[in-house]
Amino acid sequence: MRDMRLQAFVPLGLLALGALAALGVSLGVGSASIPLDRLWAIALGEGDGLARTMVLELRLPRALSAFAVGGLLAVAGALMQVLLRNPLADPYVLGISGGAAMGALGAMMLGLGGMLASTSAFGGALFSTLLVFGLAHGRGGWAPTRLLLTGIVVASGWGAMITLMLAMTPAERLPGMLYWLMGDLSYAREPGLPLALLALTCIGLLPLGRSLNVLARGPRQAAALGVDARLLEWGIYAIASLLTAVAVATAGSIGFVGLVVPHMLRLVLGNDQRIALPACALAGGTLLLLADTLARTVIAPEQLPVGVITALLGVPTFLFLLYRSGP
Repeated sequence: MRDMRLQAFVPLGLLALGALAALGVSLGVGSASIPLDRLWAIALGEGDGLARTMVLELRLPRALSAFAVGGLLAVAGALMQVLLRNPLADPYVLGISGGAAMGALGAMMLGLGGMLASTSAFGGALFSTLLVFGLAHGRGGWAPTRLLLTGIVVASGWGAMITLMLAMTPAERLPGMLYWLMGDLSYAREPGLPLALLALTCIGLLPLGRSLNVLARGPRQAAALGVDARLLEWGIYAIASLLTAVAVATAGSIGFVGLVVPHMLRLVLGNDQRIALPACALAGGTLLLLADTLARTVIAPEQLPVGVITALLGVPTFLFLLYRSGP
């Protein structure tokens, strides 16, 4: 047990330090740079009013939202990979994010926002979950391959529906919806819910770490060891849907975080979910935080969609990881 705690403390401690460093970079870098000593003074309640306003009211909520969304997507991806026992699984491949995007875009078309858009996103994600599970149900239950292929088809269908919705959208609303669809944290000013959900998920899943490790070996092994595999599978899918819905409602569609981060950490830390899930939360949050910092600064004062940055970083990284992992 002591070795287990030491084994978990070192990588998680390093990832936590990396997250703090990324947060400092995000708060200090921008169209107007703020040096580290001034950031420290602001943290202590000092500093001039303009810098305090810029950091506390503009950059800090966006940075915390980026960290929370990245962590939510990475944990959701890790859970989907455990469920399907496939390193290529993530909420976007399985159509969860497409359903969430459909719900959120529908709310936007009706002029709704805030909690109503978030609720619509969760409803879309939940509907997509039930649809994929229902269509993938064969005579012998839900085989991982059947579930993955069904999710890919459903995700393609959501993509077509989203394109149709955008074609029917009034011209004055179209630019904002397109930018949001590519991943946009410009209006993410309320990080409380995503951060709380991320923390509660990581804490709540810790007692299930052993069961998740067993489930990753297959439902038969899980049943032989006394784990209710079917109930756990439904729980994993429901949690992943909720995490994805909140992430999509907060920042739009941001790809590759839920795919690359769990795969990368599995190669480094192994398959113990008691370590992997909190590590995914920290690493995913750090990755999206740095990506959003690049999106804000690379062509400043203009901004890029953060989804563009994650795609540019994620594609070569994932191809490299696949090459390193062997056949």
